[in-house]
Amino acid sequence: MSALLEDSLSIAILRMLAQEPAGSGVSLPRLGKRLGQGASVLMRRLTLMGDAAIGGVRGPGWVRVEQHDDRWVAHLEAPGRAQVQTLPPADETAG
Repeated sequence: MSALLEDSLSIAILRMLAQEPAGSGVSLPRLGKRLGQGASVLMRRLTLMGDAAIGGVRGPGWVRVEQHDDRWVAHLEAPGRAQVQTLPPADETAG
């Protein structure tokens, strides 16, 4: 299991993005408001969840973050959507 899947914020991000229709995304301010996190915290986590290579290790490619005009938008990619299907029900991960 990826260390990211042991983290409640990563799981919450995956679940929230999965609620959106395929191809659409969630703006960082909206994501932050719903998760109670600041944009910088979310950007750090989304970077780890994307496909960027950090320390020579490529991320899982679960999400993609794009800038649209003056706002950042997070999208769930196919590997992330598949990963959400493997998560236990939300009530089992609440702690």
